[in-house]
Amino acid sequence: MALHVMDEVNRCLQCKVPMCQKGCPIGTNIPLAIKLLKENKLNEAGKMLFENNPLTTVCSLVCNHENQCEGHCVLGKKGAPVHFSTIENYISSTYASQMTNGPHPSNGIKVAIIGSGPAGITIAIILARYGYQVTIFEGKDKIGGVLRYGIPEFRLPKSVLDDIEYRHLELKGIKIRPNTLIGSAITIEDLFRDGYKAIFVGTGVWKPNALHIKGETFGHVHFAINYLNNPDSYRLGKKVIVIGAGNAAMDVARTALRKGAQDVTCFSITKKVAASDYEFSYAQLEGVKFEYSKKPVEITDDGVIFMDVNEAEDGTITPIEGTEELYLADSVIISISQGPQSRLVNSTEGLKANKRGLLDADETGHTSRPGIFASGDVVNGARTVVEAVAHSKVVAESMHEYIQSLPKDE
Repeated sequence: MALHVMDEVNRCLQCKVPMCQKGCPIGTNIPLAIKLLKENKLNEAGKMLFENNPLTTVCSLVCNHENQCEGHCVLGKKGAPVHFSTIENYISSTYASQMTNGPHPSNGIKVAIIGSGPAGITIAIILARYGYQVTIFEGKDKIGGVLRYGIPEFRLPKSVLDDIEYRHLELKGIKIRPNTLIGSAITIEDLFRDGYKAIFVGTGVWKPNALHIKGETFGHVHFAINYLNNPDSYRLGKKVIVIGAGNAAMDVARTALRKGAQDVTCFSITKKVAASDYEFSYAQLEGVKFEYSKKPVEITDDGVIFMDVNEAEDGTITPIEGTEELYLADSVIISISQGPQSRLVNSTEGLKANKRGLLDADETGHTSRPGIFASGDVVNGARTVVEAVAHSKVVAESMHEYIQSLPKDE
């Protein structure tokens, strides 16, 4: 591993204008990390990576590197780019084992974090660095949100998240309340009553989008986000149809094969898949099949009826009448993205959402109600992990400024 990493390190040209860094949504100083590693300053490189991106160990594994840092590397124009994902993972995972510093001295000010996905973890870590008394309220039994319950183990080992919980949260004095849904027994009003000066909402998007076609309620039909949450609880049979062709659909298809399915086909309504080239290539390599320009019109006990479509240059989809065909399947998994749950908005006075149910928030995270901030998927819809982290860094600073502006007796 180390030899391979150093091979990649030695290929870096140390460009005066590092396009790799420009391609990174969180602006990681890639040339500096590589330079420090070459100088045997791994701990310095690791510290720099974590200070810039609290989820660097995660992003090194799940980022869309082909379109970001590696996709902008000048070497990639004529050959293979420097694989910074490998370098970042080596530095961050090695350095992480040495991160044992205790919590920052407390400033006595309480802050609540609702949701422990990428946005919530990032906000919690940054505010803890300022000395705030941070409590995370998580609806499930473990932290991670979509990282734990929406990304398969083979892409993101749960041990990475467990390490974050221990080293970045528990050791920093951050309290975690699992299995606690805000908007149910506890409301946002209760949090303000108990002295939390600011509240961050990072509840993600967990409500599956439906096709709204006949047969969608049948017992052999499932939604991707539910399946990925706990695939071991499903019995899909041998032949599986996945409706959708994004990265989540690739995760579903590859997981289904690992859990015993023998024939898995992803159906795309467009001429090509929406997934990244990497995820698509892995799925192909593992035996996932693909059908293109197919629109589902009905789900039956035996499978799915699709019809062909024409896709115009402007992206307009037109069904071709008379092309309906039944594709057989033991199980059907619908993977066409997700939206937010409405519990929190419905139970909180003055908290506004748009027509899609996403929270209204400005660029710095301020919502329609003072003291409540939001970022991540619950504001922007399903996005990448690194985008959520980058935006949340801005929101964390905004929360800090807001709290410091409050009268001292509040």
